[in-house]
Amino acid sequence: MTTLLPRILRALEQFHAARPWDHNAHYHRWILRRLPGRFDRALDVGSGSGDLSRLLASRAGAVHGIDVDPTIVDRARELTDPAQVTFTVKDASKEVPPGPYDVITCVAAIHHMPFGDALTCFRQELAPGGTLVVVGVYRPQSRSDYLIDAVAVPANVLMAWIKNKGRKVPRPASMTAPARPATMTFADIVRDAHRALPGARLHRRLFWRYTLVWHHHQ
Repeated sequence: MTTLLPRILRALEQFHAARPWDHNAHYHRWILRRLPGRFDRALDVGSGSGDLSRLLASRAGAVHGIDVDPTIVDRARELTDPAQVTFTVKDASKEVPPGPYDVITCVAAIHHMPFGDALTCFRQELAPGGTLVVVGVYRPQSRSDYLIDAVAVPANVLMAWIKNKGRKVPRPASMTAPARPATMTFADIVRDAHRALPGARLHRRLFWRYTLVWHHHQ
C-alpha cells in the first residue's frame, strides 16, 4: 500500500497534465446566475486571461479587469475586444480603480491579498444594491474539508475527461498565470468574512473552492 499510493498520485498527475481544465472557469456560469440580467459597471479582480470579464461584458455597460501579472493582462487584451473590457495591471491589495461598481467579482485571487482588507476595499467600492461574488481556495483542515476533497478527486478525473473529450490538450491561457497555495482555513475565511461583510453567504464547493456572495443592501 505504501508503494501503491505514490504510483496512483503520479498517474493522476500525469493524467491531469495531459488533460488540464480550468476549475475556476467551471464556476463562471454559477457566478452569472447570482447577478442581475443587466448592470452598469463591473470590476473583475484577478481577471487573468479575461474569460469572466468577457462574460460580464455581455451584461454590463462597462467592465474593468485588473490583475497584478502583466503577462496575463497582455494575453487578456489580445483575446478581448477593447470595446468590451478595459484591462489594467494593478495590485488589488494596494489599490483598485475607484467605484462605485454594481458588480465586483474575484475568482481564485483573494488568497494573494490580505483577506479582511480586500473585503473591506470591495465593500467600499460596491454601489448600494450591488453584488460581490468571490470564488476562492482554502487550506483543508477539518474532516468535512477532507471528505469534500475525497469526493472531488474522482469528480476531477471525470470532468477532465468530459471537458476534453478524452483528448490530450494544451494548457489553456487562463491557467498560465502565477499561483500560490491557500493559507487560510475555511473556518478562518468565514470568521473574517462575517466581520467585514455582515450577512455574507459562504459555502464550500467541489474542486477545492469556496464561494462568497454579499449584497450591499441600500
